[in-house]
Amino acid sequence: MNHIQIEELPYCAPVREWLAGRYGKEAGRIWEETVQNYSSCLRELPDYGGKKNGHARAIYGGLLVFALYPALPDQPPIAGMQPFVNQLFMGSFTKLGKVFDLNRSLDMRLIDKVFRKSGNRDRKDIRRYPAGFVNVDEPYDREHHAARYHFTQCPNAEFARRHGLLHVLPLLCNSDFFGIGELHGQLIRCGTCGNGDRCDYLVVGSKNPLAAEYETVTDEQGFLVSRRKAGSKSRNLQEMDGAEYAAGRAGEPGGVALGFNRKRRH
Repeated sequence: MNHIQIEELPYCAPVREWLAGRYGKEAGRIWEETVQNYSSCLRELPDYGGKKNGHARAIYGGLLVFALYPALPDQPPIAGMQPFVNQLFMGSFTKLGKVFDLNRSLDMRLIDKVFRKSGNRDRKDIRRYPAGFVNVDEPYDREHHAARYHFTQCPNAEFARRHGLLHVLPLLCNSDFFGIGELHGQLIRCGTCGNGDRCDYLVVGSKNPLAAEYETVTDEQGFLVSRRKAGSKSRNLQEMDGAEYAAGRAGEPGGVALGFNRKRRH
């Protein structure tokens, strides 16, 4: 299997710089252990297609984080590492946000096309590499100016679950909120493959009235999730392509803000 080796990833230099700044002389040893962990994990991974997989950076970048965290001598709080991981994986979104604004109708339609193209590619990949991402896209919501899709299978979540690293997985999932925010948008997500049975993406502009109806909170497992605000008066999102969106239970502790029906769809 043609897996991506750690030295082929674009994230090595910033990780080593971060290690040097935080751990000083220990940084070299920690990096060596990270490399060993990564190489050890490669030997048991299923075939993802290596660089041919459309989500190669997400899969192998995630593996780098999973290899790094156990090597850190102080096992820092996940929340404290989040800004670094946000920049590591989503730093390019900050630059893109200088010209791209999801509050503009044209840019929202463009990101919907990007999601749809990615979904088509993922459905081709999954036939060749069944352990990869299973992507289900949804029609563009013209009424709410919202783009959406969801994963029912995520290699990062599967790896974390097998290796007792679900507490590290939020570092990867939560960075999506940062990335969409840098594009002047808001991600509305009720769960991921790590704390539910799917990872849902519903993206709107930050000035979209729908965005004001939800707040982003951290659940008991450390995942950022969207919750409908108490007293919200917005209408339920319409049913589309068989995926029902529930309004959530305003005022109830832990009520799901925005939920797909919980049937798996492949």
